[in-house]
Formats: sequence, C-alpha cells, structure tokens
Amino acid sequence: MKTYGYVISAMLAASPWGNAIAQQYPTKPVRMLVGFAPGGGTDIVARIICAKLTEIYGQGFVVDNRAGATGTIAADLMSKAGPDGYTIMMGHVNSHGIAPNLFKKLPYDAQRDFAMVSYVGYVPNVLVIHPSIPAKTVAELVTIAKAKPASLNYASSGVGSTQHLAGELFQLTTGTKIVHVPYKGSGPAVVDLIAGHVSMNFDTMPPVLPHIRQGKMRALALTTPRRSPQLPQTPTMIEAGLKGFEMTNWYGVMAPAQTPRDIVTRLNTEINKIMGMPDAKAKLEEAGTQLNPMTPDQFAKFLGGEITKYAKLIKAAGVTLD
Repeated sequence: MKTYGYVISAMLAASPWGNAIAQQYPTKPVRMLVGFAPGGGTDIVARIICAKLTEIYGQGFVVDNRAGATGTIAADLMSKAGPDGYTIMMGHVNSHGIAPNLFKKLPYDAQRDFAMVSYVGYVPNVLVIHPSIPAKTVAELVTIAKAKPASLNYASSGVGSTQHLAGELFQLTTGTKIVHVPYKGSGPAVVDLIAGHVSMNFDTMPPVLPHIRQGKMRALALTTPRRSPQLPQTPTMIEAGLKGFEMTNWYGVMAPAQTPRDIVTRLNTEINKIMGMPDAKAKLEEAGTQLNPMTPDQFAKFLGGEITKYAKLIKAAGVTLD
C-alpha cells in the first residue's frame, strides 16, 4: 500500500493535476515532527519556522514532539508518512548524519527515504573547561593532556552525540588521551562540569553560554567554520591550529521521499525567506543558530557529505553503542 501511494504521488507530481495540487497547498494543517523534547534547540528552531509558515500560508504548521533515541524515533515516523507535504520534519545531525553510521539496524535510510526541503543552519559546539584547569588556549590544554594521558575527562550528552564525537575527533587530531564520561543529556553534564566533577565538554552553545559569561567555565574554541557573534573573542578550532576540525548541531526541514517537487520547492522558497525576515532571524540567532539557507539539491549534497564524514570519524574512533 505504501509503494502504491508513492507511485500515485510521483504520477501526480509529474502531471498538470499535481501542479494544481501543489499550488493550492496547504489546504489543511501541517505537522512538523521534532525528534527531541520541547524547549531544546531543535524544538525552538522548529517553532520559530512553524509560526512564520502559519502566517504565510494561513494554515497551521504545528510542532509534534516525538523525542527519543537521538531523534531516530521521529525520523522513522517521518520515513513512513504519506508523501503529500502534510507531515514534514525538522531534521537533525543526530538522526541523519550520525545515526546511519552508529546504529547497526536503522529502520530508515537517511537519504533514500527523505526529500531534503531546506537547510536552516547550525548551532556551534564550544570547547569549555573548568576554571581550575590552567589552560587559556587549546594549545595549552593539549600540552596538559599530553603530559598526563587520561588525567582529564570530558562530559557529553550521550554516546554518539556531537559532544562525544567532538571529543573523539579532538583526541584523534591532537594525539591525546582523554576519558569520556557520558550523561543523559546536556543538563546533568553541565552541572557536573560547573561542580568540577569533569574537566571539559564540547557542548552546544545554548546550555553553556550563560555559565561562560558568569565565569563558571572557560571557553577555548568553537567547532564551527567561523566565529560566533555570541562569543566573538573565542577562536574556532581551525584558528587554534586544529586543521579541518569542524562539527556542528545542524537543523534542516525534510519531507518524505516522493513528496511532489513543487511542494518541496515552495516550502524551500518560503523557509529561506523566513530566515531573512528581521524578527525571525533575530529569534533564530538569539537561540545560537548560524543561518545558512540552501536549495533542496544543496541540502542533499551537504547531507551526503555529513554521512561520509561521520562514517570515517566513527570508524577511526571505534565508537559503538555497546
């Protein structure tokens, strides 16, 4: 039945009838799946986009949180949804870049089962350390770590998270040995870093920025290709001398495979416009998001590159879920 629906959808998309349907879209509310709990970065970005899409189309775009398994529960639901544009998703690096290389049996194909609609942007990961560690730069931290291997440890929000993989990449790039301490989310990881129970973290900006400003932790570098307006004095890892070191939590709107191209194109156009609207742009940037609009084809190419990148890193670091 699912295959039959895809065939019908593809036939409609290629016909004048399909174009008419796309021009009338949407005629009823649209739900946007989010693979994480309310209040997190993915949820915040999704709600900002949905609010604006509701204004533009005059139909409700509603966030549907389906948290769990690093976003793969929502992605699985998305892969099985009807390809009519009425179920879309705020995709995430975990569910589409990392999970395909980490889970032995993923119930969806991150590329084949999805139509890329619009890349939104990314949130930087920040290398932060406890103030008791006498390092003011990445180079000084590397020196300390090499002097006493495994004497430092780093927190993450769980095995396979970007925080974890950033730590693995750091060790591979610098030739250091630092002990990984996984937590069940950024909240407890940040609490223990402030308390000095762990030495460092590669967390996303929203949960650590207030503590950096209060002096409870020290920011050494960002894992992004360019500096952040929120931390203008903090260099990137590349600027700190770690060539090719780049890792981000990115977001992008996706639809089921075989969604009519006209609907994908219309959504892409409107979402890219939203990212240029002063009020929406301000809210997205306030949430730490660095915006980078793309076409659907550019987004698809980007995703392929991310899957390849994480495949190499996970293999080199020997990361498993066991």
